[in-house]
Amino acid sequence: MLIRRERSGDTEAIRAVTAAAFRAAEHSAPPAEPGGDPGEATLISWLRSDPGWIPELSLVALDSDEIIGHVVATRAHVGSCPALGLGPISVLPERQGAGVGSALMHAVLGAADARGETVVGLLGDPAYYGRFGFVPASTTAVTSPDPAWGDYFQVRTLSDYEDQGGPFQYASPFDRF
Repeated sequence: MLIRRERSGDTEAIRAVTAAAFRAAEHSAPPAEPGGDPGEATLISWLRSDPGWIPELSLVALDSDEIIGHVVATRAHVGSCPALGLGPISVLPERQGAGVGSALMHAVLGAADARGETVVGLLGDPAYYGRFGFVPASTTAVTSPDPAWGDYFQVRTLSDYEDQGGPFQYASPFDRF
């Protein structure tokens, strides 16, 4: 398996991987149009057109020449301080549980840290994301975008973190759902 940055010709394969990964997911975003792909597949398209898009933090996992996974982190904010919103992260269903998602997480967090980013937020299962250093935001000075998310909204600090606090705000396309 190889992890690399997304390239311009990867767009449709990323959409297909994301749609497949979230089609049967218990907590998937609703389709942007009736009968369409899960919302996460459309979200990536919206994010690419947003000023919060960071090309260096859109990564794919390859097996031979086939894209089998994708992760993206986009510009977010904690109060007025820059932060990152991680997700969606997608792995083809038949490849889940084989370390692809873990490799993508380590790669994107390492790339974010190397860029000098300070904090990353995500919405996901604490039992899974805790292994990557994420903690419920409720245990920090960061406030979740939606209090109903409870411990599922999590944050991870990176090397240059300096006690940021305040409300977390994802890139604007996340507000379209």
